[in-house]
Amino acid sequence: MAKIKKKIDKEFKLSSWAINNKTTIYVLMFLFLYLGISSYFAMPRENFPEISETKIYISSVYPGNTAEDIEKLITTPLEDKLKSVSNVIEITSTSQEDYSIITVEFDENIEVDKAKQKVKDEIDQETAGEDWPTFNGAKVTPNVFELSMSEEVPILNINISGNYPVSKLKEFGEYLQDEIEDLSEIKKVDIRGAQDKEIEVAVDIYKMMSAKVSFDDITNAINRGNVTMSAGNFITSQQRRTLRVIGEIKSPNDLLDFVIKSENGNSIYLKDVAEISFKDKDKTTYAREKGAAVVMLDVKKRGGENMVTAADKVGEIVIQAKKNNFPKDLEVNITNDQSPKTIGQVDDLVNNIIFGVILVVIVLMFFLGFKNAIFVGFAIPMSMFMSLMILGALGYTLNTMVLFGLIMGLGMLVDNGIVVVENVYRLMDEEGMSRIDAAKKGIGEIAFPIIISTATTVAAFIPLGLWPGIMGQFMVILPITLSIVLGSSLFVAIFFNSVLVSQFMSIEDKDMPLKNIVKLTGIMLIFGLLLFFFEGKHSALGTLIIFVAIMFWVYRFVLRKAANYFQKYTLVSLENWYERQLKRALNGWKPYVLVVVTFILLIVAFSGFGWSLKEERTKVEFFPDNKPNQIIVYIEYPQGTDIEKTNEITTEIEQKVFEVLNNKMYTDEGYNFLVESTVSQVGEGAGNPEKDGGSSAEMPHKGKITASMREFKYRRGEDSELLRQKVQAALVGIYPGVLISVEKDANGPPAGSPINIELNGGDYEQLILTAQRMRDYLNTQSIPGVDELKIDVNKSKPGMQVLVDRKKAGELGVSTGQVGQQLRAAIFGNKAGIYKEKGEDYDIYVRFNKDDRYNKSAVFNQKITFRDQATGKIKEIPVSAVASQMNSSGFSAIKHKNTKRVVTVYSALSPGETDAGAVVARIENSMKNFNDFPKGVKIDYTGQIEEEKKQMNFLVGAFITGLLLIFFILIIQFNSVSKPGIIMLAIFLSLIGVFGGLVISGAPFVIMMTMVGIIALAGIVVNNGVVLLDYAELLISRRKLQDGVSEKDYLPLESLFETVVKAGKARLRPVLLTAITTILGLIPLAIGLNINFFTLFSNFDANIYMGGDNVVFWGPLAKTVIYGLLIATFLTLIVVPILFYLVTKFKMRMKGLLKTT
Repeated sequence: MAKIKKKIDKEFKLSSWAINNKTTIYVLMFLFLYLGISSYFAMPRENFPEISETKIYISSVYPGNTAEDIEKLITTPLEDKLKSVSNVIEITSTSQEDYSIITVEFDENIEVDKAKQKVKDEIDQETAGEDWPTFNGAKVTPNVFELSMSEEVPILNINISGNYPVSKLKEFGEYLQDEIEDLSEIKKVDIRGAQDKEIEVAVDIYKMMSAKVSFDDITNAINRGNVTMSAGNFITSQQRRTLRVIGEIKSPNDLLDFVIKSENGNSIYLKDVAEISFKDKDKTTYAREKGAAVVMLDVKKRGGENMVTAADKVGEIVIQAKKNNFPKDLEVNITNDQSPKTIGQVDDLVNNIIFGVILVVIVLMFFLGFKNAIFVGFAIPMSMFMSLMILGALGYTLNTMVLFGLIMGLGMLVDNGIVVVENVYRLMDEEGMSRIDAAKKGIGEIAFPIIISTATTVAAFIPLGLWPGIMGQFMVILPITLSIVLGSSLFVAIFFNSVLVSQFMSIEDKDMPLKNIVKLTGIMLIFGLLLFFFEGKHSALGTLIIFVAIMFWVYRFVLRKAANYFQKYTLVSLENWYERQLKRALNGWKPYVLVVVTFILLIVAFSGFGWSLKEERTKVEFFPDNKPNQIIVYIEYPQGTDIEKTNEITTEIEQKVFEVLNNKMYTDEGYNFLVESTVSQVGEGAGNPEKDGGSSAEMPHKGKITASMREFKYRRGEDSELLRQKVQAALVGIYPGVLISVEKDANGPPAGSPINIELNGGDYEQLILTAQRMRDYLNTQSIPGVDELKIDVNKSKPGMQVLVDRKKAGELGVSTGQVGQQLRAAIFGNKAGIYKEKGEDYDIYVRFNKDDRYNKSAVFNQKITFRDQATGKIKEIPVSAVASQMNSSGFSAIKHKNTKRVVTVYSALSPGETDAGAVVARIENSMKNFNDFPKGVKIDYTGQIEEEKKQMNFLVGAFITGLLLIFFILIIQFNSVSKPGIIMLAIFLSLIGVFGGLVISGAPFVIMMTMVGIIALAGIVVNNGVVLLDYAELLISRRKLQDGVSEKDYLPLESLFETVVKAGKARLRPVLLTAITTILGLIPLAIGLNINFFTLFSNFDANIYMGGDNVVFWGPLAKTVIYGLLIATFLTLIVVPILFYLVTKFKMRMKGLLKTT
């Protein structure tokens, strides 16, 4: 008996200490609130968490070489060295004309810096060899670097235009470039639409041959003449003077008087054979805004820096430059600025939190009364600010993941406070205890259960905290935030709530005297009006104070009466009705029927979901299908296309895109309320960051058009995804041979193309031919969901092969190398030093003039001039005498995956299609009839579908691991297997709501969101189950003490029945409140209702609108929890007590305590 008495007369030492040291607790409250509020304002804002990939990139530039040469000379030797490096998961590479890029992906067991050093060590070993290629007299140096995707995508563009030459506009751009790059938040600023300058020594082929000089003669003369160098120290008159030989040119025209050759008193000057020009380099980039040419700046931030702060600082620099440095008629515009959308999304989630808090507090007031609601409601901001304090200290940013974690924890974090307040209130009301005694005993009774219930909820999220890879980096902040929120709410309940209820709780509901209300609200109104009229930026605070004053009167005469009526009549009626239903459910054969029906419903829900998937009524998505904030048109001509041709076709495509974007349905008197800006780039900067990340190739065959949408709230209900589909439809099949893809800004980490089929083998021509046949075959199948199948490489890159007759060349004393160097110098040019002006360095290049450079006759009939080593005489041998040439085609690029050559057939999904898995399944089914596979060619389905399977496997594993952890903790709590088994069963049964809701609503199964929602649901269901069963055990212990039953014996069946019913009835309020508060917290996101409380009180405009980026992204997760919780609440209140009752009866029957009938 003493053991039972000890079990029911509990006191929790930590909360008792807090009650006895209330001053310390009050100081901690104010300290945590201050630090939390400070963290809220100090934490950097961003849309999604920044991702740091464990990838190292190696880029090598070797101009004048084909893709085959780059593969043979650069890529393959480096890959052979790198494949032996430890911790490497995958090596991929692309070899194309002039350029090689290798990507080495490491596992997460190595730090990025160490991985980078390992790669550099291997690269240094390889490049130290004698056979490593050289360029311009120096070895080709591979650049080893790490890359963050956030550093590749510009945070904004600055467009400069006006009635000025491009060179002058570029000067303005360079001023901004220098100013912006000085910001610590900015990594780099690239200038598009304008070229760097160079000095071109344009050689006249006929004058050069007449003077019998070679390219080497010209290059060496410039290199040796354009130099300033130290000649040592000269000591004279006991002074040490440093000798400097000054030879650098002051002006490009100084080169004209350089002597190239002097023989027999005859000097040949550079001006005799060449012209000098200080000019723009050959065009490699075009930029336009709304079709008009501009000089554009791509501004890219550093990884880990605050995008909003960076954009604000850049904007301030532009304002100051326009005001103080630039002419008044210069147009400088900022476009594609992503910071307003980020701020908008963050603010919307903050407003969702406020809306949820308001709904929750109203519900609490009706269930618990005003004062008790204040005690519980206090836990919401306190727990949230504590969480923000901890997250800020850990270095996290205030992003949508963190804020949704706070929203999702809204209902869960009040649960602990509800249980504490409700239990203390019951002891004061029913047992007549004093505040302090009731607080100590009441919290002692439920301290361990709420600790265990919090631990089990956190346990559900622990496996998610170990999420590997890029997806893990992206999503892991959600379980971390939830765990911190729940931990904070437990701390608040045990320490802060215990002190507040011990000091201020009362069971009497007394009216505040009207005199006091008049005095209080009068002071508030005066203070609020002063703030409203005289404190401009704080006027919203004044409005809020006035609103609170008015609400005092509303509560006094309206809400209080309604709340009292609800508590005295409605809630009592509900409790009595529930008691009757539970008694009925526990009688006779009904509990067995209810359990069987529940399991049948589970089978029906799973079967219905399987049927819905098979019929493709329920789509499976990887990430939520977001509404575009940017529509991006990527244009790719075949490799080798001149930039002028690419620019021409991009201009035509622009016009077609503009026709769709500026349709009259999106404009109002010339104002486009859907599209904010449109910019175009051709050449440099036109690549896709996901596919060309880290590449510094010129890309003259690529173009890009970016249309930025206005914030969701300003779009007047128009759908930007529908607009993207219209653009996509307008561009399908209109330019044969041109690859056009219409994409949108990524919602989450890169996952690859939704349709991605890789072919690998040794013979690259065979691979390309197989890919082409496969593409043509699939096109004949007209598979639904496939947009346009493309192949990532081809063998249509125009080329020209020069074949040297070695025998004839040898007889004439010419080597193959001499022929190659002569042609390279004529066309590409030889670098002959640097010209310095105003702190800038400009390359000096020697090459044929433009007329001769692209004249086949001139190039191949030029003479190779050299001195014969045997006779000492000058020899001149025409290139055509020892070499012939023929047109050919080469590979546009050669791609490797784990050192094997690979060709990829890929496609986007057709407009309106979102289920990549279903489309790929159709393709796989069609491919069963494709038998045209040569020997040695292997096929693999990768891209998004591969990532989907990987993440689905992890999430299922995380769910099972979480359940095992929960089960283990529950066993510790109850020292039993049956009770944890009942709670675990309730988790599985709650899936009736999830899958039933998905089937009925027709909503998609979003792998990344629905699965996380299911895991979160498990934690909530456990929480309610623990509180109910633990209280049932407590009542059983009390009844045993009352009836004189020993601890090891069972209560009589009639007493057990009464105890279970009493436990259910006592826990009706906490269970209902947890469900209602969690659902109400998530409803704004689930239905997409947005109310801006900041503008409501500052401008009297709530900016109410439906939808938005947040509801698209978080809606599936919110709906999953809501569907599941609706069923889980029924399970906790009906099925869990039934199962507990039936299991106890079964145990009694097994021990012979019940007669079998």
